[in-house]
Amino acid sequence: MSVGQHSSDIAAAFDDSPIMQQLQDLSARRRRLDDVEVSFTGQTRVLTVSNQKGGVGKTTTTVNIAAAIAELGGRVMVIDLDPQGNASTALGVPHSADTASIYDVLINDTPVADVVQQSPESERLFCVPSTIHLAGAEIELVSQVAREKRLATALQEFFDELDEPLDFVFIDCPPSLGLLTINAFSSADEVFLPIQAEYYALEGLSQLLGNVKMIQKHLNPRLRVSTILLTMYDGRTRLSQQVADEVREHFPDEVLQTVIPRSVRVSEAPSFGQTVITYDGSSAGAIAYREAAVEIVKRGAPRRKGRK
Repeated sequence: MSVGQHSSDIAAAFDDSPIMQQLQDLSARRRRLDDVEVSFTGQTRVLTVSNQKGGVGKTTTTVNIAAAIAELGGRVMVIDLDPQGNASTALGVPHSADTASIYDVLINDTPVADVVQQSPESERLFCVPSTIHLAGAEIELVSQVAREKRLATALQEFFDELDEPLDFVFIDCPPSLGLLTINAFSSADEVFLPIQAEYYALEGLSQLLGNVKMIQKHLNPRLRVSTILLTMYDGRTRLSQQVADEVREHFPDEVLQTVIPRSVRVSEAPSFGQTVITYDGSSAGAIAYREAAVEIVKRGAPRRKGRK
């Protein structure tokens, strides 16, 4: 065999390798995303991103979907309602103890307009930050008038005063059902549920759905689970595929077709104060979040009575 023939055989083998096929697939998906066109209705969709099970990619999903929708041309605001402040960090927004934050909105009646910041990620992406003070807000809210609706009231006043409407508001909740999460549920039209593609994925889901029904009955009749996204998906494992099949069987209309793979780049991005959309927009994780964002925008808001 000649040297030339041997080199050709190696090249052919590489072309057929799983790595090369993955690279070609990513390249094709990037090209499709570059050609995507979406439109926004001018209606503000308010989604609470929630899962009482921790470690499912809740905050990661919140900030990356928000950044991807801003990239598509939407005006997006993230409300960081988690005392850890990870969404604020990922969006590059200052949230030190002396920063005006969502705590001031809930406890001191500060207008949302006075605490919202523009993210350096995009001129169309905004964040209401969390600070360490939010850790005590659960206790302080107990004595407040209309304690379950303080965020809803503040948001409505903010919307009424905007010259240009927001297209999306995402509320990043703490992984527990306290007054902060109840305020988020009372403010939103939709619940956006990230689910990790692993054995205990559906654990606690029935409890969360029960909580949504309770909020519907007593505080917010227009609330509904509209969007479910499978995260940390490993297509090489039978388990991830089984979990995906089971979730799709139970929630055929809510589960997005896009799944979010495990990704080093997605994990690295927050340490640089960025979303993966900005940090490495061509990575597998970024492409998946961009595809999920397109799905969410194209699906449109669920039909319901309530906010115009």
